[in-house]
Amino acid sequence: MEVISYLRELNLISIVVRLSLAAVCAGVIGIERGQKRRPAGFRTHILVCMGATLVMITNQYMADVLGMDTDPSRMGAQVISGIVSWVREQLLWLVEIK
Repeated sequence: MEVISYLRELNLISIVVRLSLAAVCAGVIGIERGQKRRPAGFRTHILVCMGATLVMITNQYMADVLGMDTDPSRMGAQVISGIVSWVREQLLWLVEIK
């Protein structure tokens, strides 16, 4: 239990573990998509997942260290909104090509 509580805090080890887990999970999804020859493969999934992880770490830093009274889900919601907008633009671009 001490390990889990240590990883919940904001320190160098927890940041490295979070980013590593994000890269591994996104890499597994990206490899699977790459094998099926679908767009948004290995690198894209890793970049998006690492970016989302960094945004959530930044949000935790703002709340815990800086003491800002913020809603933790707001920055995460903006990440999702940005990803959805990017996917929509890619789909529109693909439709224009065909």
